[in-house]
Amino acid sequence: MVVKVGVAKLGNIASGVMAELLLDERADREDMQTFMATSGTKLQPEDIDRVISNMKAWNPDFCIVVSPNGVLPGPTGAREQLAASGIPVVVITDDITTKKEWAELKDGKFGYIIMKADSMIGARREFLDPVEMADYNGNLVKVLSLTGAFRKLQVALDQVIDQVKAGKKGAELVLPKVVMTTDKAVDGEFTNPYALAKARAAYEIASAVAMVNVKGCFMTKEWEKYIPIVSSAHEMMRAAAILCDEARELDKACDGVVRKPHKKDGVIVAKTKLISKPE
Repeated sequence: MVVKVGVAKLGNIASGVMAELLLDERADREDMQTFMATSGTKLQPEDIDRVISNMKAWNPDFCIVVSPNGVLPGPTGAREQLAASGIPVVVITDDITTKKEWAELKDGKFGYIIMKADSMIGARREFLDPVEMADYNGNLVKVLSLTGAFRKLQVALDQVIDQVKAGKKGAELVLPKVVMTTDKAVDGEFTNPYALAKARAAYEIASAVAMVNVKGCFMTKEWEKYIPIVSSAHEMMRAAAILCDEARELDKACDGVVRKPHKKDGVIVAKTKLISKPE
């Protein structure tokens, strides 16, 4: 059977840039298809309503709802509407900082993948222009890719796809409950221990960027003070991306880069030696 995976992208986080692409990296899988609907840059109710209407019409086997701050009214309403239509939902969002908000999602009927390093951008007009925005997201995508966080996200979603292929549907599906910590992200990703150490450092730095940008965007009023704060957060993310490059190069040097591609039937195979076939 062909599994239908919906992706409702509300606003933007780096995980949303790659969500459906991680499941079909060469666009040749025959066991699944994806449909993505987006609200664009904003989380306005009318934009989200259009996304949900399109998603319901496509009627996926399950839907990924990816957004910043997944406990806001817009993303919360989106997943509630989809669930009310009988569509299982996996929430992908950035870190949720308060115990109350976390408990509401954790105890709910939804799957979730909380990407702790998918940190908020430094959204101050005096600092953030389109180029700065793109550069930051490029660095963040590199961190989430090379530390292993994206692979763990992909595997969690592939496990849901496998359940649908096995005949499960609706409430029968066991949805992921994942908090993407540093330990979770880097597990099994590196051959060289120094590469592992650099990747751990990168993920910790990227995770810390969020609160620096919260301080610069919401807690500091004087522009002379908040500009260097948000600028420093972007420098942190750049440093994290450089560490990831260094980690990757170390594993290349010992011919130990872990590669786990999908076959056409969705089966994941693996290799480390570059001149070899994945099995």
